[in-house]
Amino acid sequence: MVWKTISFINRSKNRKLILFKLAKPTTPTVLAKELNLHRSVISRSLIDLEKKGLVVCLNPQSKKERYYKITEKGLRIKKQIEKL
Repeated sequence: MVWKTISFINRSKNRKLILFKLAKPTTPTVLAKELNLHRSVISRSLIDLEKKGLVVCLNPQSKKERYYKITEKGLRIKKQIEKL
């Protein structure tokens, strides 16, 4: 299961960049500026990562300024990718 998730991350440069950038809770807008990517790309990638349980939205009820953070599962996967 771990290798399937690692493969999922490594298949997308954007998902990998976002996962590694989420050291602290942040918004898609901030990520877009920091990674020089369109916010819609960030949002789609965050949704994909959230479905896999790698990130979590801290305030899903909010329409704007949603904050995301990496989960424990996401941290474990990130460490495995760093070892490769």
